[in-house]
Amino acid sequence: MNSKQNIGQYPRRLLALLALACLACLASCRDNEDEIIPSTETPVTEGETTPVKGFFLLNEGNMGSNKASLDYFDYESGIYHKNIFPERNPGVVNELGDVGNDIQIYGSKLYAVINCSHLLEVMDVNTGRHIEAISIPNCRYIVFDKGYAYLSSYAGPVLIDPNARLGYVARIDTASLKVLDTCVVGYQPEEMVVAGNKLYVANSGGYRVPNYDNTVSVIDLETFREVRKIVVGINLHSMKPDRHGNIYVTSRGDYRNVHSNTYIINTKTDMVTRTLNLPASKLCPAGDSMYVYSTEWSHITNTNTISYAIINTLTQTVVSRNFITDGTEKKIEVPYGLAVNPETREIFVTDAKDYVNPGTLYCFTPDGKKKWEVTTGDIPAHIVFTNKQLIINN
Repeated sequence: MNSKQNIGQYPRRLLALLALACLACLASCRDNEDEIIPSTETPVTEGETTPVKGFFLLNEGNMGSNKASLDYFDYESGIYHKNIFPERNPGVVNELGDVGNDIQIYGSKLYAVINCSHLLEVMDVNTGRHIEAISIPNCRYIVFDKGYAYLSSYAGPVLIDPNARLGYVARIDTASLKVLDTCVVGYQPEEMVVAGNKLYVANSGGYRVPNYDNTVSVIDLETFREVRKIVVGINLHSMKPDRHGNIYVTSRGDYRNVHSNTYIINTKTDMVTRTLNLPASKLCPAGDSMYVYSTEWSHITNTNTISYAIINTLTQTVVSRNFITDGTEKKIEVPYGLAVNPETREIFVTDAKDYVNPGTLYCFTPDGKKKWEVTTGDIPAHIVFTNKQLIINN
């Protein structure tokens, strides 16, 4: 089961599995009985010196399995380190927890959002060691601004419910790691973008299927209150800024008759200025390009339609219908994660495969040819680059 996307997308046979997963989430406890599993090292390429020292990859793990895990790639050695969290944190039982939903770096800390375990795991970015776990129900994505972290939360349980409550954004002091305030937004909020003194929040309403939300909440960061909602498209999800004062936001559609789409919001006017008629599941900005992949699920055909694209953010037009140029996309069963190295412009795509077994990470050159691949944890999804090399022997 696809554990990241909101559960309104699933066919009925998978909803039964979701119910079992929810029970597993409730029944699972953080005990200390399991043996600590050491990380594994895989040389994947020759080492190189670059301002970007490496990246962390957060594997979601299948919902209800408590198998979220953390990998690290080191550019200097060219070695991929799989499952580094347990050995660095033997006192944190049950490892990272259930469903890793986002990972980001701010200052000297590494933040992992663990959705079904209802917590924000805070680690030292230099060592990967646990600092704090902050309890936030059904948390989803995290962004930062001026010493604060902003974390979106569905607020309620992991459950399809036509009466599911409004979500909120939590404001966290990154020094004290305390929740200072919350701001109510739309239903089941997802990704966010800070632009100027405003926080934009994509509301999905995924638990209220078929009555999805269709708005982006705009929060004034001085008052930390919602000041308006922008009507965009139903079941919103991914949201990324360009370098020209615009925000790109994706709609998952209803998985039946309303297709996935991509919209552009002007942050000066807070209005939708363009609809690209481009399906998108994940967005990744790099310079004046916005890289896109789509795995558009259909309840009618019970299949995913997979596509890749690049948007030129200067012209706001689609300039490529596939950034993989050597045919490797034919090997990728379910693209699930997307990242572009800001220095080298290497492109990274993860493959979740069957959502149960280990996935694969592919590294492509800037012109879309495969450079290397490596086996990851289960459901590899979220990548964050670091300019601080992880201490390997700690």
